[in-house]
Amino acid sequence: MVTIKTSKGDIVLELFEKEAPETVKNFKEYIKAGHYNNTIFHRVIDNFMIQGGGFDTEFNQKPTLESVQNEADNQIGNECGTVAMARTMDPHSATAQFFINVANNDFLNFRAPTPQHYGYCVFAKVTDGMDIVNNIKGVATGTRGMHDDVPEEDIIIKEMIID
Repeated sequence: MVTIKTSKGDIVLELFEKEAPETVKNFKEYIKAGHYNNTIFHRVIDNFMIQGGGFDTEFNQKPTLESVQNEADNQIGNECGTVAMARTMDPHSATAQFFINVANNDFLNFRAPTPQHYGYCVFAKVTDGMDIVNNIKGVATGTRGMHDDVPEEDIIIKEMIID
């Protein structure tokens, strides 16, 4: 279990260690290093997801470790309340950024081991604090630099704790 302490309240996650072992190991390494402390949810799209873990409160991108192998073929779907790794178009490019699905996003699921169909690895689910997630998904957003869907008021991840 992991507790995400945010400026809006706490979100508790259950990690899927058996189903996504490398992804969970990667996520825990970032937590232990304090990487997520004082970062923000920098991308919020109602009826889709809330994304965080990559930018500090000054909107500077944080340095990351090596990318992790995509384990989206674990057949766990991107359902509302699940947590997945964010990545670029390269299926195996996930580092620290993650997102919480606020809708059933089946189109993000693994379909084939090709760049277009690899999907996004689900590695956890929200077990407590979905009301906080739902509060965050409804905040006003705008543009900040070259980034769209940025909350107008910082939603800070104060720290993450492995329980």
